Amino acid sequence: MYWMITNRNVDSQAKTFGDGFSDLSFWQNATDKVDSFDNWTLMKEDEFRQGLVAITDTFPDPNQTPSEDQKHLNIFVHGFDNTWLSAVQRYGAIVNNLFSGPQSLGICVLFTWPSMGSVTGYFPDRSEARQSGDDFADVLSSLYDWMRMKQVQTVKDPSNTCKAKTSVIAHSMGNFVVENAMNVAWTRNNRPLLMSLISQLVMVAADVDNDLFRAGDTVQHGNGEGIANLTYRITAMYSGRDSVLGMSAGLKHFGKRRLGRSGLDTTCPIPDNVWDIDCSTLLDPGLNGMDVHGAYFAEPKCYALMRDLLRGMDRSVLFAKDNAPTALPKAQPVTS
Repeated sequence: MYWMITNRNVDSQAKTFGDGFSDLSFWQNATDKVDSFDNWTLMKEDEFRQGLVAITDTFPDPNQTPSEDQKHLNIFVHGFDNTWLSAVQRYGAIVNNLFSGPQSLGICVLFTWPSMGSVTGYFPDRSEARQSGDDFADVLSSLYDWMRMKQVQTVKDPSNTCKAKTSVIAHSMGNFVVENAMNVAWTRNNRPLLMSLISQLVMVAADVDNDLFRAGDTVQHGNGEGIANLTYRITAMYSGRDSVLGMSAGLKHFGKRRLGRSGLDTTCPIPDNVWDIDCSTLLDPGLNGMDVHGAYFAEPKCYALMRDLLRGMDRSVLFAKDNAPTALPKAQPVTS
């Protein structure tokens, strides 16, 4: 079963989703052909929510299940230069590798926004990603309200506990969508500090500033403040071989380094729930720099790492595994 939330317009004549904005809509696909428009069924938001709740209610009781074996409700947010077709195909690959079969981590939902599907569309995609952050914030706020309701119900009856962890995998400029959405959701809910909305956030080749999470009393907080305060753990998967993000830094950000290319900026304090992993050794050494940007989703070693991250594996245990990157993280987080 595939699930999708989108603010793309529907092109009925071409039987696809376009690169223009529309109201949020909710879709389900019960077939194996994720990239066929005809197989997607439009749903009402309440029906969509109830469908997800029905599935998560079948997950193992978290009170009797080790944390690393608990199931997830995961959201995948794609990056720029993605048509709906390319976005949904990548989503299908993620589902097949992480959310299918006996080793499934749970259920995965695609959030697809109106990227133009063109490298030359970088600048308009940046604007559309920012605007899409408001729509994704509506999704996160609804999720937050539901989780808060479940907390109240669980106090009265422990059997009402939420059975799914929430997690997010974001790629490239999709991390900019998440950045904006989390800041809106955090502010909208009066900057809560007592409940984590997201258990694990995996930022793959993130096209955001690498000082996003700067913290401390002597400098202004970075724009990742909402993410850091609403997420239990944030992991940035990066590679210095990523030429796409090298271009991004030069084009748009006056040379400011990209998190997905350089890793965290260690010249400033970083919250202790944020860390990075250099994935260069996990990727095919024969790839050219332009192909590295999306290669994480074609590499079994990267999927194995994502699985361990979503399961919440401790950093020291993760790097002791045989399939771990050959080097430790570039820098350990600093508690602000």
